[in-house]
Amino acid sequence: MEKTNRIYAVDALRGFAVMGIILLHNIEHFNFYSFPAPSSPAMEAVNNTLWDMLFFLFSGKAYAMFALLFGLTFYIMDHNAERRGIDFRPRYARRLVALLGFGFINALFFPGEILVLYALLGWFLLPVRRLSTRWVLWIALILMLQPVEWCKVVYAALNPDANPQQMIFSLGDVYPQLGGESLWEMMKVNFVTGQLASLNWAWCYGRVFQTVALFMLGMLLGREGLMRTDTPEMAERSRRFWTRIVFCALPLTVVMYFAKELVLSQLTGTFMVSTMRTILNSWYNLGFMLTMAGGFLLLYWATDAERVKSWIVPYGRMSLTDYVTQSVIGSFLYFGYGLALHRTCGTAESLCIGLVFLLLQASFARWWFAHYKRGPLETLWHRLTWGRPAMSTANR
Repeated sequence: MEKTNRIYAVDALRGFAVMGIILLHNIEHFNFYSFPAPSSPAMEAVNNTLWDMLFFLFSGKAYAMFALLFGLTFYIMDHNAERRGIDFRPRYARRLVALLGFGFINALFFPGEILVLYALLGWFLLPVRRLSTRWVLWIALILMLQPVEWCKVVYAALNPDANPQQMIFSLGDVYPQLGGESLWEMMKVNFVTGQLASLNWAWCYGRVFQTVALFMLGMLLGREGLMRTDTPEMAERSRRFWTRIVFCALPLTVVMYFAKELVLSQLTGTFMVSTMRTILNSWYNLGFMLTMAGGFLLLYWATDAERVKSWIVPYGRMSLTDYVTQSVIGSFLYFGYGLALHRTCGTAESLCIGLVFLLLQASFARWWFAHYKRGPLETLWHRLTWGRPAMSTANR
């Protein structure tokens, strides 16, 4: 692997996160929760076990990891531009508009994609990018506490019988078109109703505030150089930091796992229980994500398994291409206009398909970076951001 200023551990971690996301999307049939009846009780048990295992490992954690790295990448690009005397703000604005465009394309095929959400929330990094680390930490902490959800808790306490409708748009509204045979009808309903349902869910269940907080925390990780190993001193500092993160986050995550169910069992009222579940799951997923990210980074830095790194690093460098292509191909595999595998594939079969798909994507990424500097969509995104090919950054 060539020696550059690029932080390959970030690419590897991003690749790990995208892999988790894609495996979940496959067993979910890309948010089309339509499955065949299990062929036997044993097969039903296998399906349930695999489902629970994958959701335990990746649900809410892989996306959180992805958001953390989004903020880190923002810092690296902003810092590199500042060193060249370039105002990054107009470039970043173009970058977010381009990301919104990629999100709209992705939304045609997948009613639950996150690029549109990231493009909208990414603007919140601009007003905090020059604030002190202490101020950014406080803002991120307040957002991570889920302030809107606590307002709902107060409302639920004052109105025990209330259960206001939160979801105006539902993914269930797009199911007839997902199972239908018309590509055009599926794309229309995904683009409008599917995306509105996805954004509605993100607002109602804490994803908006958590995502902005993680953007800011990722920015601080870059500012403090806590992912870099350029020198022995920086490497030691990064390892010490992530070791402390794991030793703190792991026991807290275990406590949260049991405490959240205990707390919820003591509450009454549908709205109160739903709201507190959102808050507690947000905190639990944060702790679990930090444990996984820290463990992954420490293992990455400690191992000399270059063969493994030579697969996962290119995959992470092509994360935008990976994410969009998995939606396009996944919709064809599982939805009615394509192969309609939702009728025949349960969790186990869908997981196998996802693993094969990952292998093919990783193989393509490995081949691609042997010939090119950036992934296909990453090249386009870079051009739309900087406007000319001469500009370069360390992490995109």
